[in-house]
Amino acid sequence: MATSPPLPSHPGGPLRHAHWWQRTWVRYAALTTLLAISGLVILALVREETGTEGFLVGLGLATLPVPLLIATFRWLDRVEPGPWRNLLFCFAWGACAAALIAIVANSFATRWIATATADPSSADTLGATVIAPVVEETAKAAAVLLVFLFRRRDFTGIVDGVVLAGVTATGFAFTENILYLGMAFGTDQLTGHSGIASVTAATFFVRVIMSPFAHPLFTVLTGIGFGIAALTADGRPVRRVAFPLSGLLLAMGMHAMWNGSSSFGEYGFFAVYAAFMVPIFGLLTWLVVWTRQRELRTVQTELPAYAVAGWLSPAEPYALGSMRARRIARQYARRHAGRAAARAVAQYEGYATSLAFLRHRGRKGRTGGADFVVRERELLDELWRRREAARPALDHAARLTAPPVPVAAPPWPVYGAYGYSHPTPYPAYNPYRS
Repeated sequence: MATSPPLPSHPGGPLRHAHWWQRTWVRYAALTTLLAISGLVILALVREETGTEGFLVGLGLATLPVPLLIATFRWLDRVEPGPWRNLLFCFAWGACAAALIAIVANSFATRWIATATADPSSADTLGATVIAPVVEETAKAAAVLLVFLFRRRDFTGIVDGVVLAGVTATGFAFTENILYLGMAFGTDQLTGHSGIASVTAATFFVRVIMSPFAHPLFTVLTGIGFGIAALTADGRPVRRVAFPLSGLLLAMGMHAMWNGSSSFGEYGFFAVYAAFMVPIFGLLTWLVVWTRQRELRTVQTELPAYAVAGWLSPAEPYALGSMRARRIARQYARRHAGRAAARAVAQYEGYATSLAFLRHRGRKGRTGGADFVVRERELLDELWRRREAARPALDHAARLTAPPVPVAAPPWPVYGAYGYSHPTPYPAYNPYRS
């Protein structure tokens, strides 16, 4: 059996026992209870507004864009996939807690303004363009903030901020769409309209077909602010606060412009949609794709040090820095050893990426020495457990995808289509042999 290279030593002394309120299961139970209560309350409020039949129709129609949006954000997170529990929390927070905060606060503020001004129409306009953006974006940003504070290891950069913010906003839009589509259906029941000419069809077209990305687009600006804060060194607390706040203010402004577009004239909505929403959506898409490519280059740059130390094979830094090679490795493992091996390869890719990002942050001074050593040891241990399934698959992927001739010889072993020449620090093995 192969033995692992020496692990870094633990920098601290014995661990102290946490108080009962600091235990993980207590926090999970409290958070789950809070979200469940919020979900039941918002369910009752929406059903009261729409009626049972309207609620069911709204629920069915509002569900349609959700899988596509979640799959899109999950695809953006393929370089270093975050745990599903974070995504589930963010979606539940957006659909339950944030939606409940928004519906209660918006209603209260609008009624108070209408009473104070004796002008219900202006109160509705002011509530939609000023109150709603502030309340809703703040409520959605709370989910990103909680992950940033309590799941810091899972929050490493801009892509993580975009994904978490987008999933939170998707949950919020899901609940909001149930409300609006259910109310539209109720209006059609009263007026007798149906088909394309119905209010339900018009609402579905505007909210689900034309602008399913509206709420995610607003909140993603907040997520980018948190992502930049995650890349900022610990010694700069002002910047770590200023970037998220700036992103939140931009999200509020964008949301206010979107809600106020109907007051800009007959074609105000389409003007704002074409002049602002589409270009910003394209710009943010480019930013996320560019960031993902930058992350892959970081993987290729940082992991060779671990190959030299014997933790990775010489081929792996290249393979792990290519999405195509990663996919080929998972397919190879599934074809030769089944789904369990493919899952192990996928986990290996994720842990290796986290290791590369950790080393990159450490070199930039963004990770404390003690935290770095502990986390590095954890990640190396996870990699070593999965090496027998992952290494042959990644070596195979590297042979298929690496360029035949390297441009320059780096200070670590070079892997190409013609093979590599380097004494491996571990015994040769082939777990896929019969």
